[in-house]
Order: sequence, then structure tokens, then C-alpha cells
Amino acid sequence: MLLTQKNTIYYHPQGKEISVFEHCFRNQLPLMLKGATGSGKSRFVEYMAQQLDRELISVLCHEETSTVDLLGRYIIKGADTEWIDGPLTQAVRNGAIIYLDEIAEARPDVLVAIHSLTDHRRKLFLDRHHETLDAPPNFMLVASFNPGYQRGYKELKASTRQRFVMMTFHYPNKEIETQIIVNETNIDKNTALKLVNIAAKIRGLSELGLSETISTRLLVDAAKLIYSGLAPRLACRVAIVETLSDEPDIQSSLQDIINMNF
Repeated sequence: MLLTQKNTIYYHPQGKEISVFEHCFRNQLPLMLKGATGSGKSRFVEYMAQQLDRELISVLCHEETSTVDLLGRYIIKGADTEWIDGPLTQAVRNGAIIYLDEIAEARPDVLVAIHSLTDHRRKLFLDRHHETLDAPPNFMLVASFNPGYQRGYKELKASTRQRFVMMTFHYPNKEIETQIIVNETNIDKNTALKLVNIAAKIRGLSELGLSETISTRLLVDAAKLIYSGLAPRLACRVAIVETLSDEPDIQSSLQDIINMNF
């Protein structure tokens, strides 16, 4: 997916993450973002690509994502074969920012393929195409993963982690999260604050055993539904409760929290 929008992406900084990104870009260092789903990692990368006026190529990795998917492949075209660049190769050729979202989900050969781009070489080896590309100064590799979700399932090796500058993303504090919701949806501040209070309560209830807790993204979705006229309790149920769990008892507990605020 190529993002070419200009001056349209909103992002509210939580700390010094903008400065860290800029310095990594300037020093040609790869950056790894770690944090829970919906904590703002993808939005942050989109925003920084906009600020730096760089093309952004995003890849959502999954268990079937392979080296071929990223580097490219030959396809049959008529009586001939033609090489088609993958997104990583395109990014290196064009001097773009590539964002490998949920990189720990990808197959191990993907991590091997990016090694030469994450050290002093900054090269991409296209063995199938018999070509080696030197990454230009304005190329940047950014990746992300969710350490909470990956724990006990897929972990990034220490040898991979040490190839990146790493930065942790947390959910924003109440003031910032309220401002984000208001800006993203035009909803009134009082309603936005109620949604943020719901999120704070749910995030504090570890006993619910949710695989993923409530994200800012879900709050924005609920706010959009409320702003368009859907009843607040119903908006929260379809945007939050049904999304977080299928268990009736957990859904009931979540709905009780919502009912206390709306």
C-alpha cells in the first residue's frame, strides 16, 4: 500500500518519538516499534513519512509472508518471463520508507533477507534476479511487533532485536487520548472523556483475561458511530464489546462498564 497523502495525517506525540525517528532517518538506522495493537504505531509511521515527505510502503506481515513476497518474483508474460519487484525491493530502489508491520509473524527467511539492510552494508541481495542493490541515504526500514501478543508464541531473536533501534509505544494518557478522539471524530470532549474512562477501566481489569485490551482505534470507531447518531451504548457494544470478546460473561462485564458511563 502506497501512502501519498500530504498534510492529512493527524498524530499527537506522547514523548520524544518524533525526534527519535528523525535521528534514525538521518543516521540511516533501522527502527523497531513495539507495543500493543492500536497503540498508534502504524499511524506514527504514516505521520513521519508525511513529515519527511517520503513515500511509504507498508506490509502487514503474517505467517505466510516469505522472502519472495518482499523481494519479488518472476512471472510468465506471453512467451517470456518478467521480474516483478516486491515491496521491499521497490522501497530500496525508490529510496522510500518501508514499514513491516507485525514482523514477528513473518516466516524466518524474511528476517534473514533483511539482515544486510540492517547493518553497515545497507544492501539488498536479490539472488533470484542476480542483482545487488545499495540502499540510498533516504531509504529507511521500520518494523513493528506486539511483544504481549507474541510472548510464548513467536519471539524475535536477540540477534534480530540488536539490529534495530527500539522504541516502545504505550496507550496515551487520558488527556492525549481524549484529544485524539475529539480531533479524529469531531465528537464533543465530554463524550470523548467518557470513552477514555471506559478504556481506562477495561485496561485495568486483567482478570477479564482479554487477549487484546481496548485500543484507541476502537474508541475512535465508537466515537464516530456516536457522532453519526447511533445510541452511545449500542455504539460501544458493536465497536468495543463485540470486538474484544465472544464470551457472554466477559461481554456482560464490559457492557456493565459502558453502562456506568453512558
